[in-house]
Amino acid sequence: MLFLPVSRWLQRKGFNNALAILTCILLFVAILSGIVWLITWQVTDLTSDLGNIEQKLNQMITDLKQSINKNFGISPKKQDELLKSNQQASGGMTSYLSGIGSGMMSFLVDFILVLVYIFLFMYYRGHLKKFILQLIPAKEKRNTEEIISGIEKVSQQYLTGLGLMIVGLWIMYSIGFSIIGVKFAVFFAIICGLLEIVPFVGNLTGNLLAVLMVVVQGGGTNMIIGVLITYAVVQFLQTYILEPLVVGAEVNINPLFTIIVLVAGELVWGIPGMVLAIPLLGIVKIICDHLEPLKPYGFLIGQEKKQKAGLLEKFKKK
Repeated sequence: MLFLPVSRWLQRKGFNNALAILTCILLFVAILSGIVWLITWQVTDLTSDLGNIEQKLNQMITDLKQSINKNFGISPKKQDELLKSNQQASGGMTSYLSGIGSGMMSFLVDFILVLVYIFLFMYYRGHLKKFILQLIPAKEKRNTEEIISGIEKVSQQYLTGLGLMIVGLWIMYSIGFSIIGVKFAVFFAIICGLLEIVPFVGNLTGNLLAVLMVVVQGGGTNMIIGVLITYAVVQFLQTYILEPLVVGAEVNINPLFTIIVLVAGELVWGIPGMVLAIPLLGIVKIICDHLEPLKPYGFLIGQEKKQKAGLLEKFKKK
């Protein structure tokens, strides 16, 4: 859905179907490579400061052990023995490294398969659409074409808007974290932005990581409060200005069903399920809105439209 407009534009410029799709896939890989390069660039700087971070972490662990000893009577030596026994029970470092290697290989295979799926779905999209229309009675074909067109529009707007919003979050978090003096501000801005693909949970998780790093770096209470204020300001700008402007209200799902579908998506398919949950529910809502027996369910999933007025609405229109 995201690359369909690009593919059609390339075809209008003289590319054949297969070459246009292949160009879109190469563009996709280039964008991912750019994001990986940005993260690697910041991680390289982070690694150079690893000694200081490790020293502060060890001091924090020592203080924690002393606190546990004082409050619960478990000596630091006994705590080390408990941790060591847990590591041995889980298979130790060998098992850990083996799990990382297996996970990386699985990720690589899945990534290649995803590229193949993208190519084939885009290449045979016309064939798949004709198949769907052949299943539908003649009198319902026009309505079905409207449903397909609506699904295409909503998916493209949501995904494109989400991409633009993530870039906006990178800029805002980079500025905010840099002003309050967080080390590796760009790195944590990238993490906070990328985690936005999982609504509600992702952004909060990224900011908690930033707070944790501030604590490890030895930042004071003022810096922690600064990170929290940055999070609050960015959330305000995102909710009331950025999101309405770049994502719009096409995926018009009420918050109750947003939470329900996120939890259900995680149970069914983990993180990918959470990423795809909202656009998929938006597609279900479009289908419900166009089919008379299912319209009450479309109403239940969505939000009642309210007439908006004021400065913000004028700004959005402008």
